[in-house]
Amino acid sequence: MTLSPSLESQAASPDYAAIKTRQQAVWGAGDYARIGVTLQIVGERLCEAMDLRAGQSVLDVAGGNGNASLAAARRFCKVVSTDYVEALLAKSARRAEAEGLAIDYQTADAENLPFADATFDNVISTYGVMFTPNQAQAAAELRRVCRPGGKIGLANWTPAGFIGQLFKTIGRYVAPPAGVSSPAAWGTREFLDTHFGPYVQAIEAQPQHFTFRYQSPQHWLDVFRTYYGPTLKAFEALDDEAGQALRGEILALIEAHNRANDGTMVVPSEYLEVVITR
Repeated sequence: MTLSPSLESQAASPDYAAIKTRQQAVWGAGDYARIGVTLQIVGERLCEAMDLRAGQSVLDVAGGNGNASLAAARRFCKVVSTDYVEALLAKSARRAEAEGLAIDYQTADAENLPFADATFDNVISTYGVMFTPNQAQAAAELRRVCRPGGKIGLANWTPAGFIGQLFKTIGRYVAPPAGVSSPAAWGTREFLDTHFGPYVQAIEAQPQHFTFRYQSPQHWLDVFRTYYGPTLKAFEALDDEAGQALRGEILALIEAHNRANDGTMVVPSEYLEVVITR
């Protein structure tokens, strides 16, 4: 049977609202903050790459437990931190309170930010906005709320890096939503040129590495199965046999990247550090 053009369009268009509802459940599962705090150095590096100045306004999009938000606040910026998982914002707020940092927290969807055009001097996201299902819309929102001449800073896992390969491995066992591109697309120059290039003054993108340091490969897997929503939900969706197969593939992936020879895990994972001048 041949579909009419209108039916073909409907069939090809993902249900973004339903996908986001499921994603919220995924990121609300476990306790991402236990993973997030280990990534703090990425937020610090990105703020330095953006050359943030005291007094500037900063919006953290999909800010999670606050790595980039806290890094910007430590540089005396005026920070608004957003996420659609309120529990993660609450954990970030506790961290800010412990350090005596002033951060404004707002629950917000990265694809529909509740701010006027050109509101912020800087817009930032570390391993956050890349997980939005409607990637074009999310990129447009980042551009919209950043003032002309301002900066958009991103840290995005690359397809070829360890975490990008982890996504691919999990995807062989638990299929991603139909019609939705891999989050790791944000870690490519092609994506940046397509979704930002025609609308901005400049794009600087440098490959960087975050190094996962754990007691052992099994320790990393135990932590990610318990606290990292995507991994936790993937194993929950599989029967015992498939779960053991996925476990074996993940441990083999770690072994292929592990540069430690003392039983511990030291795995560099490539990401793209991006500074866009709006």
